[in-house]
Amino acid sequence: MVAAAFLKSMEPILLLHNGGCTNNHSYRSFSVRFVSQSFPVNNITDRLFCINNHYSLPALIHPASVAKQVPSSSHVLTQDDTHHSTSVESTLILFRHGESLWNEMNLFSGCVDVPLTEKGIDQAIEAGKRISNIPVDMIFTSALVRAQMTAMLAMTQHRCGKVPVIKHTESEEAKAWTQIYSEDTEKQSIPVTITPQLNERMYGDLQGLNKQEIANIYGREKVREWRRSYDIAPPNGESLEMCSKRAVTYFREHIEPQLQSGNNVMISAHANSLRTIIMYLEQLTSQEISNVNLSTGIPLLYIFKNGKFTRRGSPVGPTEAGVYAYSEKLAMYREKLDDMSL
Repeated sequence: MVAAAFLKSMEPILLLHNGGCTNNHSYRSFSVRFVSQSFPVNNITDRLFCINNHYSLPALIHPASVAKQVPSSSHVLTQDDTHHSTSVESTLILFRHGESLWNEMNLFSGCVDVPLTEKGIDQAIEAGKRISNIPVDMIFTSALVRAQMTAMLAMTQHRCGKVPVIKHTESEEAKAWTQIYSEDTEKQSIPVTITPQLNERMYGDLQGLNKQEIANIYGREKVREWRRSYDIAPPNGESLEMCSKRAVTYFREHIEPQLQSGNNVMISAHANSLRTIIMYLEQLTSQEISNVNLSTGIPLLYIFKNGKFTRRGSPVGPTEAGVYAYSEKLAMYREKLDDMSL
């Protein structure tokens, strides 16, 4: 009765925001029970997610400034909500950026810095909805604007109530000028680290050229060899192996230690830099990675536990049951988000 009355009172808002919801949930045969303090967790929370997707500003907590207690009115989660000292478990989200203007034009982008199309913006927002209930403590992006746009737009859909903030460490002056002097604001922000080591592979003489025209000149097999092989580089460009040396090295030295410490990480990057990281995570061979394709704007989820990475795949939507059934920690995190929404 109480739940029915609550939904009735929210009906105007639910109808107003129904355009952002999806009823095509793909539930799998996992057994998991969510407990809510006030209402049963079924269609009620499914519908509430859609309301909050449009109004929650994302963010994250810097490891050095963890809030032990935050008033419930702030609608901000602390790391204590998601990190458990008994066993280290963390989540890794990989994003290939949304469609860029040169993707649309079928041009080789490589390290040329081009922005997203309108479709790419929509893809980034939709991707954000898919991860809106998955914890994010820090973000790493490439130095290219299409990856940065994707990360920022995706996080506008997150329900944690924090704001992503780019950390400018390129000079002492940059550090000083971008210093946050409010402790409360710092606690409600997500540190975003930008690094060129996560950039797309450099396509050399092919950058800015039309892919179909190049295939007509050199033949499809030669172009495929440049694009899909592991150790063959395009003219004056990088091979996937060369890209791997910088991207995977950075991941091992700077990102993996954060995951080992229990921090939840999101990486927004590019098809080839992400393929090299996936090759490392899943221990794929050079032949196997040649068959791995990443679509624009689709998030991939990995669970890091006991020193191992397990691929969960792509969250189908913010109410995808299997994602939370897969991990008790994720289920607990979503439950806290649900309680904040009531």
